[in-house]
Amino acid sequence: MPQTRHLSKERRQECDETPIRCQDASEPSALSEMGRYLSMNRADKAMLLMAAGGLGLWFLSRPRVATPVSFSGKTVFITGGSRGLGLVLARQFTREGGRVAICARDERELERAAEDVASFGSTPITVVADVTNPAQIRSAIAEAEGLIGPIEVLINNAGIISVGPLETMTRADFEEALQISFWGAYNTIEAVLPGMKARKEGQIVNISSIGGKIGVPHLTPYCVGKFALTGYSQALHAELASDGIKVTTVCPGLMRTGSPRNALFKGKQSAEYGWFKVSDSLPLLTVSAEEAASEIIEAVRRADAELVISLPAKVGVMLNTLWPELTANLIALANQLLPGNNGGSLERKLGKDCGFPKALTPFTVLTDEAAVRNNEVDPVDQDENELRLVNLRSVP
Repeated sequence: MPQTRHLSKERRQECDETPIRCQDASEPSALSEMGRYLSMNRADKAMLLMAAGGLGLWFLSRPRVATPVSFSGKTVFITGGSRGLGLVLARQFTREGGRVAICARDERELERAAEDVASFGSTPITVVADVTNPAQIRSAIAEAEGLIGPIEVLINNAGIISVGPLETMTRADFEEALQISFWGAYNTIEAVLPGMKARKEGQIVNISSIGGKIGVPHLTPYCVGKFALTGYSQALHAELASDGIKVTTVCPGLMRTGSPRNALFKGKQSAEYGWFKVSDSLPLLTVSAEEAASEIIEAVRRADAELVISLPAKVGVMLNTLWPELTANLIALANQLLPGNNGGSLERKLGKDCGFPKALTPFTVLTDEAAVRNNEVDPVDQDENELRLVNLRSVP
């Protein structure tokens, strides 16, 4: 028979007043479990966090079977589609049978891009518009829908990169980054949303960046625009789910798109262009635009909520989540290695106009090739650039 415990009168009175303290010691309570966690030493907590981090890495890297979704016949609208990642996405969606419309501000770039994409299937629709202008983008969407039908997949890829020390950046630089990265996406989404809601289906893909997850020195305006886009995109994913609209936030790490030559530089412009272009070219730290585009298409096929591209970017996000203080200190240390602003310029230049140390050109071959391949090079400069690439390839 179970033994019956008898409490003294005084003990019963104490239990009536503070019953939680009188729980049987053999029965663990939530408070005791919490206390046990709080009493863990730092080493134990670190081990627990590392185990959680390892589980997170396994989750990110585990193989997933793609849902058999076809883009054949789907209408796809891509902003910033005339060059770089946008152009590569246009090629791959076209190869999958999609009906593609590409949008950009430069009509000549769009014409060259359309000729390029046509070799992968069909000729895309081209529309000239500035994403920061709501009226222009509404007109562009209407024009595209009149030619290929309601937009089923929207890719917000338009962006701007401004590089330089914080003290060289002005309010105008920050406003421009927000206008293009955030408000540009907002304008296109507002243009397609009524139709998607009425049809109870649609996909929106917002191309943010690792710079929309972690603040990067000498890219402050860029990070501000991308952080805004990331937050907006994540909130949209939750709010539009009930309307049958799927939203994917894409945060690539460093990609070899060929974009450094068209980025904007302040401060010691040649030095800034140098570190940025070299870091954008290193094979172990970067992925090709083609690989990034393939991952994006598969994420859209699965309707993923978020995609972080490249192992270094995934590790960076994990470290920033688990050890934000350590990550911040490492980034601050990296900032000390970047060019200072003594004698730098407050004017901004395109990368192609900044000058590049010839000694570093062997380290940037992959980016230079990507620039030619992905329409980042104007035909006026292309012959000279291609000749330089041929010479580089001939170096033993």
